[in-house]
Order: sequence, then structure tokens, then C-alpha cells
Amino acid sequence: MARRGSDGKQRIEIGGRALAVTNLDKVLYPEADTTKGQVIEYFTEIAPAMLPHLADRAVTRKRWPDGVDHEPFFEKNLPTSAPEWIERHAIEHSHRYVQYPVLDSVAALAWAGQQAALELHVPQWRFVGGDRGPVTRLVFDLDPGSGVGLPECAAVARAIRDLVRELGWTAYPVTSGSKGLHVYVPLDRHLAPDGASTVAKQVAVGLETLLPEQVTATMAKSVRPGKVFVDWSQNNPSKTTIAPYSLRGRAQPWVAAPRSWAELDDPELRQLGYEEVLERFRADGDLLEGLDPPVAEPDRLHTYRGMRDRARTPEPVPDTVHPHGADDTFVIQEHHARRLHYDFRLERDGVLVSWAVPKNLPTTPAENHLAVHTEDHPVEYASFSGTIPKGEYGAGSVEIWDTGTYETEKWRDDEVIVRLDGSRVSGRYALIRTNGNQWLVHRTKDQGAVRAPSGRAPFPHDITPMLATPGPVEGLDATDWVFEGKWDGVRVIAEFDAGNLQLRSRIGRDKLRDYPALGRLSEVLAGHDVVLDGEVVAFDAHGVASFSLLQDGAPPEYLAFDILYLDGVSLLRKSYSDRRRVLEALAAKVDGLNVPAPLDGPADEALAASRAAGWEGVVAKRRESVYLPGKRGRSWIKVKNWHTQEVVIGGWRKGRGARSGSLGSLLLGLPGVDGLEYIGKVGTGFTDRELTHLMSALSQLERKTSPFAGELPAAERRDAVWVTPTLVGEVRYMDWTEAQRLRHTSWRGLRDDKTPGEVRRSR
Repeated sequence: MARRGSDGKQRIEIGGRALAVTNLDKVLYPEADTTKGQVIEYFTEIAPAMLPHLADRAVTRKRWPDGVDHEPFFEKNLPTSAPEWIERHAIEHSHRYVQYPVLDSVAALAWAGQQAALELHVPQWRFVGGDRGPVTRLVFDLDPGSGVGLPECAAVARAIRDLVRELGWTAYPVTSGSKGLHVYVPLDRHLAPDGASTVAKQVAVGLETLLPEQVTATMAKSVRPGKVFVDWSQNNPSKTTIAPYSLRGRAQPWVAAPRSWAELDDPELRQLGYEEVLERFRADGDLLEGLDPPVAEPDRLHTYRGMRDRARTPEPVPDTVHPHGADDTFVIQEHHARRLHYDFRLERDGVLVSWAVPKNLPTTPAENHLAVHTEDHPVEYASFSGTIPKGEYGAGSVEIWDTGTYETEKWRDDEVIVRLDGSRVSGRYALIRTNGNQWLVHRTKDQGAVRAPSGRAPFPHDITPMLATPGPVEGLDATDWVFEGKWDGVRVIAEFDAGNLQLRSRIGRDKLRDYPALGRLSEVLAGHDVVLDGEVVAFDAHGVASFSLLQDGAPPEYLAFDILYLDGVSLLRKSYSDRRRVLEALAAKVDGLNVPAPLDGPADEALAASRAAGWEGVVAKRRESVYLPGKRGRSWIKVKNWHTQEVVIGGWRKGRGARSGSLGSLLLGLPGVDGLEYIGKVGTGFTDRELTHLMSALSQLERKTSPFAGELPAAERRDAVWVTPTLVGEVRYMDWTEAQRLRHTSWRGLRDDKTPGEVRRSR
């Protein structure tokens, strides 16, 4: 199954991937004489059945590199030695990011076997767009206490099956490969993490009530003898369960094996070994076929991701294909790799279709240049400039040589004709496939009606701000990145066109009406036509921006940190560095335009400076990034010095003592699939003016029934006044509890620049 390479290492070819393997004859299960090679063979053969139940889930591995008769260890973070083609996603844990592997291919499972990761543990939620998504299934772990065994677990499993059937759900049994049974229930709706735990607990407690002599739903071990403990807690988003079809690190190579309900009637029911599981799969297929959807076909960036290690390369490596855009952007990048060449990319269907062109595009119809079709790149790559490290695919420097827009005349599998409109390249070009990935690019003789440049770009009204992606900034090189303060205010695009000033929020609301004092910008910008991106803030006595003060009516200031248009010239396709130079030149020319200075790098010094100044955080911007209106890309990365969460107000409770007769606390929620999910309350951080304003606004929204999807705790329902959930606010908080409630909240203010439908969990 393995071959030896020129470097002396053994490799196996799986699914088009070459995987280095070692010690295939090493015995991992001494009692059964099962070797690492046999473990890898098991994982590769069971992969069609196993992968759907692992897909898009963060995999925690329990490894026995010296065999099951030695101590194992758990591993969450993906080691740096892992192949670059293994999918990975970052999750924040206690203020640090952990890179989890996503095992989505036969080769990835074989890699787990090579690591002696016998046990693969996964949560009940799946990644969506690189973030934690909703829970898709429930699991009940049936753990037999002393004096009971698998037959008793089977009886409880049948009771769970009958109970969830009344809810319209199907249940699937799995012998755990250890002592007990697991019962899986696929959900026909998305549940928030706390909702899943709540439903599972209700089922477990209900069983305990129905079968008090057989079942306990209590965690305490002292009550378990003679009973089956129904562990519902593994539906918590921080918990994991052994994945179906995973091996177990026991004396024998038992497997978490799917079973039929008829099998559970067998009084001799027992755990199954991996060879038995393979035989059953060959005969009957996957008995859990209805539990999880089949593994999706790879998207158009699958090849691109597989060729890059996002932990090492500065290139953008998004988890999903970008939403379909206008299909009108092109970029030519100068790539100093082993040999200088140019990369020609056209935006189409959410990706950049790409060709490597050794001699760049031809300048006359007399030339035909070779173009080699390469893997599709993410749309975010259109703004990428930087250095790809040595040892990585495409190692070398990448610079934007030209960028602009294009029009499509023809697009077929073997012929593409486009008209380019860039700063350095314009005209009609044809790309013709000659053989496989070999194409020719030709500047056509017939250039058609060439549009003469007007010399003045039209004024771009209603630009939507470019957004930053949350993530760590540690390790970013100050030669490639600029670090700015993250301001605690309201994002506003300022338009000054023919003497008319407009200030608009992210969703297009008129903010000049809210901050009429900023009308002074008309005098500052007089004589220019300009579009600025910035933040409206209010400063406290220490010079620190405070959102609460802004909401309380403190004098507003406009901080400009980007410029998108100036006096007939569009700057959207210019690099951040170029835009910054223009912005600073404008600020030097006019009197009263506030342009905050960037923070000194490297990243750790910028972060330390922002914390010392009491700022909200830091935004890192790639120097060569172009401005992408309304898009969130990896060329802007933001990190906060504290946690904030946008919330929807669903009710309030009356105050006591000094606040008697007024508002005591707000009841907060987040939009969920089934409605507004309750996430806690906030009762501090209000100014007297805010209390008055809130009471006035809330009194007009009162209703008789709770807007929350589930029932609130009794203590928080007491004296509650329910309101229609249309107001959006923001709170500062310390952390989330296990019950998915905000801990130690403080009010920061209403967010009239957001609608309830836009509110999402921030972390």
C-alpha cells in the first residue's frame, strides 16, 4: 500500500494526495495484534460511511502513538507538521485561537490514522462559513451504572426513540465501543446551542420521571448504581462525542458502531470490532444514512485551499466561495516566484478564474502569448500583495501590476473574449484553449469601439463600507500591514458633492440629522468633491472614544481613516498605501479634517499601545489592499480589547431602590431560526438621559406576550414588560456562560444603524 520516495520516506497515494507514513507495522492494539497500517486501512475503507458524520465539524483527536497500553493524550490544535491540504478552522478559547482540523476526505482520515488518532471526537454543531453554526443533531450518551449493561441501555434507547418519535423525529442507535450506547436524533430545524441542550435535558428528565427505577438524568455518580445515566450534556457547544465509526482506545479495537433497532433486542448485544464493522458496511451500507447529509461536492476553492497552509502563507484562504458579485473585476499580479511571470485573473461566479502568463498580456495583435490555466482563486486575492514564504506553493513576492474592470463578450470552456479597462492595460483580448490547461492569449485586431476616457470618474454615491474580518493580528509583519486604532463609535461614509454634504451609516441612514454639528465638514471640505470613510466618535475627559458618551449627546467628532474619491478620481482600486497618502495630503491642505495617525508596528506593540490608550481595539490593513465596498475580506483584520455584542431588546424589568418607577434591566435576545433566543439581561451602564430615552421608546412598543422563542427563567419573567423586538442595542460583556447567557454585561447604547435582522452572535 505504500511506496518509498527519493527522500527515504514511505508515502501512500489516496484521493490524489500523497501522505507520508511511518511505522506501518507498529502494533497499536497488542491484544489483537492490530497495527497502524491496519488502522489506516480501516479508516480509508470506512470513509464513505464515516465522512458525512465528521464533515464540517471540529475534530478533537485522542492519540495513542505508543499503542493502547500506554498513556494517550488529547489534541485539539492542528500541528504545524500537518499536510497543508487538510481543511482547518479557528475557534477562540479563553482569549486564544485553536486551529481545528476538518476531516473531509479519505486522505484526511488516513492522516488521522498515521497520527495514531484512534478516537475522533466531534461536537453536534457544524461550521458555517468558518464560524460555529447551529446544532444539527442531538446525542444521548447512555452510560450504564454498576450492575447494568448493554441490554438495559438498549431498553432506555428504545424509550428515547419512542419519546422523540412523538416530536416527529427519528432516532439512530450506536453501540459506543466502550460500555454503553449512543442515541442520535437528526434535527429538522436549527437550534441554538442552549436550545439543543434544553431539549435534550427535557427528554432525559422526562425519561427519569417515566422510568425512575431504570434511568437517572443526574450527573452525580452516587445515584447511578443499578441505573442507566442519560447524559444530555454532550449537546453543549463546548462538548464533544466520539464520532460514529471511530475506533476506541480500548484493549480491543472496538468501534462506535451504528446498529439496527432489531439488533438491540438481542440479549447478547455486545460491542463490535473494526473488522465486523467493515463487513457490515460492505453488506448493508451506512445504517446512519439519515442522520447527516452526504458530504457535499467540493466548491470551486477546494483545490486552492488544498495547496496552501493558511497558518504560513499571508494569502487569503477563505472557508467559502465569495457571494456572486458583478463579474467585472480583473487583476494582473506580478509574481516573482522561481521565474518571473504574471497572473491574470477575471472575477466570475464568485471566484477569480486564473491564468499564469509568463510574458504578460500581449500589447499588439502580432503576438500570441502562452497562458497556463491554474486553480480558481478567491475574490479576496484581487487585493493581495505580499511575500509567500519559502517552501510554500508559489513562494515569492506578489505585487498588483494592474487592476480594473472588464466586460464579457464570450465565455466558453475553450474560448473567452473580454474587454479590459485598467490603468495599464485596456482593450479587447481573446483567450483560446489549445491543449489541456494550455491557452493562448491574443490582443485582437478588431478592438471595436474603444471608449475614450472622460478624464473624470463619476461621483460614487451610496458606497457601502468595506468590512474587517475578526481574527488574531499577532505575527502580522509591519512591512506588509498598517495598524490603526479601532474606534468606539458609529461607522459613517461622508459624501461631499458639489457643496452638498451627506453622512450615511452602514445601512444608509442619514446620520447628519443625528449629528448636525458635523455640518461643519461642509466648510472643511469646501472646494473639493470627496468621499471619506470614517467613524463618528465622542471623546471623554481622557481623550478616549466612548460610544456611551456619543449616545448621551456629547459633542461628535468625525475621524477619517480612508478616502474613496477625490475631485474626479476614483480611489477604490488604488492600494491602501496610495489612498492613505492622498488622505493625508488632503488633511494637510484643508483645515479641520481629523485623520488619526496609525499605530507603530509590529502587531504586538500596536495592540499594547491600544490597550494602554483604552481604545476599543486594533484594525490591521494590508498596505496593498484595494477597497472592496460592502465586502468583508482578510485584507482588513480587526481585534477587540474587550467583548461587545449587538442585541435585540425583547422586554424590560422594573427598577428598585433609586431606580424605582424606572427601568431596572433590559431583557436581551439574538435572532434564531425559531425566533428571538434569550441571552440574558443588562442592568448597568445607563445614564439618566439614556434611561429617559429608553423608557420613552419602550413604552411605545409594549405587548402582552413574550417575543422570546422559549420560556425565560421565572426570576426574569417576574415583573417583566414585553416589547416588540425592533430596537437594537449594544452591550459590553465578560464571557458566555455554559447556558449561553451573557456574563457581566454593561449597556453601551442603542444602535440605530442596525436592524434586528442584521444582529449576529459576535463570538
